[in-house]
Amino acid sequence: MLHQHDSKTNPLGENFNYAEEFKKLDLTAVKNDLKALMTDSQDWWPADWGHYGGLMIRLAWHSAGTYRIADGRGGSGTGNIRFAPLNSWPDNGNLDKARRILWPIKKKYGNQLSWADLMILAGNMAYESMGLKVYGFAGGREDIWHPEKDIYWGSEKEWLAATGSEGTRYSGERDLENPLAAVMMGLIYVNPEGVDGKPDPLKTAHDVRVTFQRMAMNDEETVALTAGGHTVGKAHGNGDAGALGPEPEAGPIENQGFGWMNPKNNGNGADAITSGLEGAWTTHPTRWDNEYFDLLLNHDWELKKSPAGAWQWEPINIKEEDKTVDAHNPLKKNNPIMTDADMAMKMDPAYRLISERFHKDPAYFSEVFARAWFKLTHRDLGPKNRYLGADVPSEDLIWQDPIPTVDYKLTEGGIEEIKKIILS
Repeated sequence: MLHQHDSKTNPLGENFNYAEEFKKLDLTAVKNDLKALMTDSQDWWPADWGHYGGLMIRLAWHSAGTYRIADGRGGSGTGNIRFAPLNSWPDNGNLDKARRILWPIKKKYGNQLSWADLMILAGNMAYESMGLKVYGFAGGREDIWHPEKDIYWGSEKEWLAATGSEGTRYSGERDLENPLAAVMMGLIYVNPEGVDGKPDPLKTAHDVRVTFQRMAMNDEETVALTAGGHTVGKAHGNGDAGALGPEPEAGPIENQGFGWMNPKNNGNGADAITSGLEGAWTTHPTRWDNEYFDLLLNHDWELKKSPAGAWQWEPINIKEEDKTVDAHNPLKKNNPIMTDADMAMKMDPAYRLISERFHKDPAYFSEVFARAWFKLTHRDLGPKNRYLGADVPSEDLIWQDPIPTVDYKLTEGGIEEIKKIILS
């Protein structure tokens, strides 16, 4: 267990030093390549509105979002989303395509840029390309090369098992098992349809608060991340989710590593199915703005079913100009949507106050989100002295657990004395 990722399983060799390789990287060139990639739509997996921003943000988010404070496990620090079980979690549907889209850039920069760093940087550049001033980026995440054996993801026997199922992670009123943070096996955070798939924003607010607290976020950061994550991109559920093929780990060899193959038409673009919800949250989903709060707070919402049969909230009597142009048909408009977690940002009293402040002060919202996004994607990277690259922020942040710099030489006697103190 302690040697599961030693040099014997690393194809780069025992003398490979990623930090030294990263220092040779032309980070500006990588960022420019990523910006160009965002609007270079591929026929085999076309970009929504011609922009891969939402997809790359989701890849970065889900890579980082598994982190939990109880045992420090999860997170983006090793690129573990490339391997089982994470690569086949239902919540990570179609992120296999996102990684394949990134492959030309990974191939170009080779061992100077790990998959772990590339996925986070892609999310950063997605936001930047859509107008957000990001807080910064640090490299230094070293890839692993096979599935981890030392992380407990839960005892359920099936994906998305409801509360009370065999191996359930809940007890009592709704006490989530430690060290877990996600509400279900196979989800990163909470069920977007509601607790156990039953819409109730106030009950969902409880799940959201517990989950984000266990992932090191306070209420303000939670609202910022929820809103900022849904300011851009869309959910996909335009078809029969039950018709999808198996996840990557269970797929046949002819799928070439892909999972969730969709038999409907081309199986992509307008027919893509991921979460089962269908629609964008905002009127302009490739632009960083404050429309999320405009729509959430200024409209009444009602429950409807997506084409895939998932519960989602849609606005009542929305103006035509506030609807979203279809991601793949510019002549069509659709209602924006909200998940049950989005509605919690409006219905929960504490979340509501924060949402209203962000709504009134877009600049403050952007600043809080940028900092929370940096925290989300870097909180598992370790001490700041591990951060690499020209975009590392100079500010020391409390969640980085800053400790005094060792500006003196440790002696053998001093080390022995420290050992005695620890053992006592």
